[in-house]
Amino acid sequence: MRKIILAAAIATSALGLAACSEKTETETGEAVDAMAADAETNVDAAGAAIEDAADETANNVERAADGAAATAEQTADEVGAEAEQVANEAEAAAE
Repeated sequence: MRKIILAAAIATSALGLAACSEKTETETGEAVDAMAADAETNVDAAGAAIEDAADETANNVERAADGAAATAEQTADEVGAEAEQVANEAEAAAE
């Protein structure tokens, strides 16, 4: 009788552990799935932030290049005007 009760207790404990392990396995799987979803969300957010930063940088570079080109054109116009004025003065002095 004692052996039957001991065997029943061991069987009940084993079933409890098996059920607990299955529950733990399910919860662990759900936790892994949640972490994977969080990681994917974070990667997507980081990708969007990087893309936005790259777009902003490209726009800033384009504006800077446009400004540099405008300044160079203005400087060339000013140098050309001054050269023409010097040539006119030299021509007038030669007469």
